[in-house]
Amino acid sequence: MPATPPPVTAYPASDPGFAALPVDELLAGDADLIARIKLCYGAERDGFERDILAVVRRYAACVHLLPATADNYFSTPGGLLRLGLETAFFSLQGTDAHIFSGRMSISARRQLEPRWRHATFIAGLCSELHRLMSHVIVTDAAGETWPAFLHPLTDWLASRGSERYFLRWRPQAVEARGLGLFALPHVVPPAVMADLAEGNAVIVPHLLASIGGIPVYRDHNILDELVRRSLALVIDRNLIASADRYGSPQYGSHLERYLVDALRRLTRGNSAWLPNRDKSRLWFGQDGLFLIWPGGAEDIHQLLEADQLAGIPKAPETVLELLLAAGVFEAATAGRSTWSIQPPGAKAPLEAVKLSAPAILLAGIDPPPVALPQALEFKPERAPAPPAPQAPRPEPASVPPVKSGTQLSLIPPPEPLAGSKASAAAEKAPGPSPPEPVSEPPPATFALQAPMRLNPVVRDALAEAIRTLNDGMGPPAVCTIAQGVFVPLVEFERRGIQPSLAMRALTETKLLVRPNRDGPPTLSRDFNGNPTVGLVLDPRCVRGLDLAGFVAPPVEAG
Repeated sequence: MPATPPPVTAYPASDPGFAALPVDELLAGDADLIARIKLCYGAERDGFERDILAVVRRYAACVHLLPATADNYFSTPGGLLRLGLETAFFSLQGTDAHIFSGRMSISARRQLEPRWRHATFIAGLCSELHRLMSHVIVTDAAGETWPAFLHPLTDWLASRGSERYFLRWRPQAVEARGLGLFALPHVVPPAVMADLAEGNAVIVPHLLASIGGIPVYRDHNILDELVRRSLALVIDRNLIASADRYGSPQYGSHLERYLVDALRRLTRGNSAWLPNRDKSRLWFGQDGLFLIWPGGAEDIHQLLEADQLAGIPKAPETVLELLLAAGVFEAATAGRSTWSIQPPGAKAPLEAVKLSAPAILLAGIDPPPVALPQALEFKPERAPAPPAPQAPRPEPASVPPVKSGTQLSLIPPPEPLAGSKASAAAEKAPGPSPPEPVSEPPPATFALQAPMRLNPVVRDALAEAIRTLNDGMGPPAVCTIAQGVFVPLVEFERRGIQPSLAMRALTETKLLVRPNRDGPPTLSRDFNGNPTVGLVLDPRCVRGLDLAGFVAPPVEAG
């Protein structure tokens, strides 16, 4: 009697791992992209196979089926391979619009331009190669760990006769792009490097600087500019595509490198960022390195916009949140991200962000900047309230009238100092003359503090609209109501955003408040003298509002 076969289960009882496929099978799924690369490279068959396909095969043997990230962009099997190929393709495509050796003779350019294009392709292909060393741990069935520094993954699997391998992600992995240089010999043989270096001394240094994330001082690295732009485009496209298939991806998680790079470029190349100069963006004191904000964010945006990078946020609040989450900036307190500083010569305190370590921006600067002898943080002196006899409680100051539709009475006024309260009470009670009142702190600043998963386009529009509460140059673009912050739909339309998209994004992040549980998500009310349709934003996502002034609304469940 034949034995009963074991039941077939829908899910494996353990991690199935990845099959140790040959290189030809790995590349079969990317045949369409490789054909586009061949067309873009423009060489005959032998030249393409020698210059491009040989490097692609070695790259595939190195990264195999490994994903690029655990749960973000290119997180499926073969994601790192696809990411490298797409970035290499767009980088190569970008070389058509640039002349790398413009100051050389025609004959010299004829010799060097093909090498520049070849190097740009390699730089794009290997732009995320460091992840093999910094983010993943690969083991075989016996539990032996792949020595990524020594062998390509395919070669190691073949030497051990392994049919499958298994992946673990390193906890708290650090983005160390320089490690990619150690894996580069797995992909690019010495003969190719020698060919790139023939007749010049710049192509290989620019290639290595791009892969390793190292700036090239006193020189413009066009190669790296093309790679950075292409990588941002490819990741942004993948995030948008995966949002429809897998839910909401982690927007902004890949932008840290571009933002930190922009900070360093501005520190080294912008005279307004020289530390401790008059009206400088950067101030270096005994208590750390500070960057004037949001002026610094505007400089960052202008620089990255000139780079034509995809997916770069425009709102200073978004940039601040990204760099705080990455540990680049240090928050002042649990509820406040920015600091108040008073540099020498400043007539009033300035808003700034604090670098978690000055070396993030100042390392490598020659001569190194010298810190000021004093601390920069502004700490207002509060006069102690003198004892006074019991007296009738002073009447609150009259609230100035506001225009219809603004309802700014729900926004808390600046808290008066203790000395000011004592002075008001002393005016109504006999006694000695009170001391001179201390100057009040600057008024509260209102800013968006939404979660990172909020659609960046909607986030930027909301942040810009909420900032109008601080301008004082005209009626604000939003107003407060009993349930939250009223945002007219026209504010989204004015910025090219469909209201339905904004509504869906706010619902998914549970920031949309329905004025009536069973009613529509929109609200029609008088705003600046006109009937206006808009959405109601949860007041908890606006920094600076007094939540005690709002009723508990029925929040959209989403």
